[in-house]
Amino acid sequence: MKRSIRKQFSMIFIALVAGIICFSCLANTFFLEKYYVRKKVVILMDAYQSIVTLSSAENQSQEAFADELSSICSRSNIAMFVVDANSQTKYASTNGGKGLEFELLGYLFGMEKPAEKVLEQTEEYILEQKSLRDGEYLRMQGTLENGISFILSTPLESIRESAGIANRFFLYVGLAGAVLGGIAIWLIAGKITKPIKQLNLISEQMVELNFEAKYQGRDRNEIGMLGENMNKLSASLERTIGELKTANLTLTHDLQTKEQQEQMRQEFIAGVSHELKTPIALIQGYAEGLSEGIADDDPESRTFYCEVIMDEAAKMNSIVSKLLTLNELEFGSSNPEMKRFDLTEFVGRYLASAAMLAQQKDIRVEFDDSHPVYIWGDEDRIAQVIENFFSNAVNHCKGEKKIHISVTEEGEHVRCAVFNTGDPIPEDSLPHLWDKFYKVDKARSREYGGSGVGLSIVKAIVESMNGTYGVRNVTGGVEFWFEL
Repeated sequence: MKRSIRKQFSMIFIALVAGIICFSCLANTFFLEKYYVRKKVVILMDAYQSIVTLSSAENQSQEAFADELSSICSRSNIAMFVVDANSQTKYASTNGGKGLEFELLGYLFGMEKPAEKVLEQTEEYILEQKSLRDGEYLRMQGTLENGISFILSTPLESIRESAGIANRFFLYVGLAGAVLGGIAIWLIAGKITKPIKQLNLISEQMVELNFEAKYQGRDRNEIGMLGENMNKLSASLERTIGELKTANLTLTHDLQTKEQQEQMRQEFIAGVSHELKTPIALIQGYAEGLSEGIADDDPESRTFYCEVIMDEAAKMNSIVSKLLTLNELEFGSSNPEMKRFDLTEFVGRYLASAAMLAQQKDIRVEFDDSHPVYIWGDEDRIAQVIENFFSNAVNHCKGEKKIHISVTEEGEHVRCAVFNTGDPIPEDSLPHLWDKFYKVDKARSREYGGSGVGLSIVKAIVESMNGTYGVRNVTGGVEFWFEL
């Protein structure tokens, strides 16, 4: 079961906020009161040390003594009453210090009831926590070595009630923070996981051996570095797979070549002899006529004889060139260089260069180049296949004179088909079209220079790349195709 990182981030944040709220409530409930009392004790102890320091200072006026203690009382919310060794009032704070006089006298004369909770007691003072009618107080009272007696009092607020209020406040604020924070984390996590999703899609396409998708992020963090490495891995895999395909084709061809070479040699010699016999006979006949002076008195005839000889020689040269190409393919003298490229763009470039050929015969060419289709193959050899199919279509196009080229994906294969309007091919001739030197209409083949070798070259090229090929009669014309 897939778990979204985005959801995990949000749940972790909400759980963390909830944990902090619970911890804060527990801390308030069990530790806040003790912490609060401890801080109040520290305040009273600081005030006590100030009284000790001020009372021991020499040449200090009563006014300075009172001013310093007033500052301490107002700053720390302490009520204070101080008397000297003669029981004369030395200082009484304005925030209730005078009301502590009787309690101090009760302490000095042993009439004060002991408090229910004594926090600290020494020879000079006693620190206790007392419950009075108007609330709880911390009291420190005592007598210094120089005879000065004092009493300090500071109120203890209802810390339990404050803790409850704080807990409810934390709960409300925490819930609001969890909701708002969860939304923020959801949005932030979405931004973080977006490049991760992109990398996941790229990896899925790499599994399908599609290496066109590239990581486009510009982040300079770990995800950006991972994306760059994915791009490098994609390029390396594409190059390696191309090399492996080339090596695999080489091995396959080597195994097949040994079994086919002898038979191919015999067929090749027989075919060459048959195909060259006609042009050689024409050249020989017209050359003999010229040598015997048949056209000496007629310059036009002599020119015609020479043109026939040159035309037949050119046909022989074309036949020999094609036969050499076919020989290389069938004997495996050169292996295809496999690489991945866009067949749609490739066909479009060829049609642009061959547009004049169709225009000369008023042929309308149709081709859909709206979307790229990638294949593995040898570009130069596939160019020969497309050129052969297209030139055959031009030479045999009739009727409304239309040629339609299509490039379609069929599962893991890509089919390129060339259709032309015209006469159908006899059904009994269809299987033999790929044989060397086979011609359906020999007279018409000589008319446009056909040698009967072109489709054999197509067959050898497609087979060299482990592809398939075929031809079929369709409504209105003929369609040749190959798949890789």
